[in-house]
Amino acid sequence: MQIVLATRNQHKKQELVALLAGMDITIRTLDDFPDAPDVLEDGETCEANALKKAVEIARYTGLTAVADDTGLEVDALGGRPGAFAARYAGEQASYEDNWRKLLQELRDVPAEQRGARFVTVAAIACPSGKTLSTKGVLEGRIAEEPAGSRGFGYDPVFFIPEYHQTLAQLSPDMKNRISHRARAFTQARILLEQMMAEQNNSVGA
Repeated sequence: MQIVLATRNQHKKQELVALLAGMDITIRTLDDFPDAPDVLEDGETCEANALKKAVEIARYTGLTAVADDTGLEVDALGGRPGAFAARYAGEQASYEDNWRKLLQELRDVPAEQRGARFVTVAAIACPSGKTLSTKGVLEGRIAEEPAGSRGFGYDPVFFIPEYHQTLAQLSPDMKNRISHRARAFTQARILLEQMMAEQNNSVGA
């Protein structure tokens, strides 16, 4: 079975390849399809964005496509930035631009009120039009200053009390065991395995 990862984000691609490692699948990326469309992430929710990316790339490539979208919900900001986390400081904002804006908005908020969660939706779309999705959540809080040099996005300011570290301080292996994306893709692996079994059964019938 071949699947294509519907992302051009190199950091995200590395994580997804690691999360899907060991499966009996061939993983393609959009590097293999340089003319594939850039999908506009204009949905109001992570699920809408993930499904849109997966569906459009499945339609273009003729392969089963896997996509994800992640939001950051901050309690003190009424759930913002939510699905707009990647462009919180503007359409061309860098990772640092985004988390610096977040820290600025929370500058007077005490630690006990800085609760937040990452929410990842993983979407699978088949060329036939069939779609499936899963969700993973990681609870934490927004740190008062960045720490750590690993990861990407908001990882330097997302503190996990259970581990007394930010996501950017965790090893890649640890992050890929506990993260929101890992939780969503643990379920996505199960769905992909079920799809492979169905394919094999139909071929053998």
